[in-house]
Amino acid sequence: MKRTLFSVALVGLGVAALGGFENGDGVPQPPAGEWAQRNESLMRAKVLLDEPFDPASIDFVSDPNQGVVDPTLTVCKYKPDEVSGTTPKFDCELTGTEKIKVKYGWTKEIPSEIAATRLLAELGFGADRVSRVAKVRCYGCPFQPFHSRALLELLNLDGYVDSRRDYSSYRDFEDVSVERNLDGEPIEVGPERGWSFYELDTIDASRGGATRAEVDALRLMAIFLHHWDNKSSNQRLTCANAKTADCKHPLAMIQDVGSEFGPKKADIENWRSKPVWHGDTTRCLVSMKGLPYNGGTFKDVEISESGRQLLAERLRHLSPAHVEALFTSAGFDDVPEWTAAFQHRVRQIVDRPACPATKKTSS
Repeated sequence: MKRTLFSVALVGLGVAALGGFENGDGVPQPPAGEWAQRNESLMRAKVLLDEPFDPASIDFVSDPNQGVVDPTLTVCKYKPDEVSGTTPKFDCELTGTEKIKVKYGWTKEIPSEIAATRLLAELGFGADRVSRVAKVRCYGCPFQPFHSRALLELLNLDGYVDSRRDYSSYRDFEDVSVERNLDGEPIEVGPERGWSFYELDTIDASRGGATRAEVDALRLMAIFLHHWDNKSSNQRLTCANAKTADCKHPLAMIQDVGSEFGPKKADIENWRSKPVWHGDTTRCLVSMKGLPYNGGTFKDVEISESGRQLLAERLRHLSPAHVEALFTSAGFDDVPEWTAAFQHRVRQIVDRPACPATKKTSS
């Protein structure tokens, strides 16, 4: 009981400490020259991977980290780092320099992130690689690493404790997710990270960036998943498969998908009940204003017919068996219900009349 009470107190203090870490997009503007270079990179960005879409290769069962992460027991060394967000997690090193992110605890963010990243990847969008792992053995991990770290940072004791950390002992974390970033180098300017959805308008196909159809397919995919937590730091601009940030056509990808299928993280009632299309069904208007933060960085927009067709053609290849495998491998409960809800949302995209000609965006 004493340990339980201590855990509750530590978590409470950690949550209070996190108030200083989760600042959303309220970060200082970087130097003008560097910001201009970042914007130039975004203009030339792609939103789909270079690999051609192959329906025959769709596989939601195989672990995307196969050969690197052991789904039964993964052993790693605690890597102290600044905390962010509110979900319990920590960084850990495998043998060598490979770093993973471990999310732990009783949170629906774990199955949501596993399913959403695998779906995005199989449909040809950029996504990190997330595994479902039965047990992670972390050498050097403190008790409640996320919340204790937040508290140490608040008290400016993190450096002192890190210098005295015991890496001969370990803690086990069960039923967790293990994330490895998509290969590449992120384009970040000072404290500014990622991109906002309203910035997708700046991508220029004439400069080699994504086409309007591809950008609209990404927008529609965000609507399909309920990617309401879309502050800029939850997306990433990266030089995929590149070791430097000097690349011709970066990849604009969704990075943090722990709150998808909701909005309350794997909340089937809300996800199933909210339609894909907004308002007048003769239009192809999409909106997130009915979701938390009034849509965040996602402004109302009319999807082009070419964008609808692009995503519809890929979703059409997902059989009921595919969808069942997606939710089962991610650890969802009530898989038949989730499968039915998924197929219902797919039909809203695939089976509707063609979208009318539209302007680029709607206010």
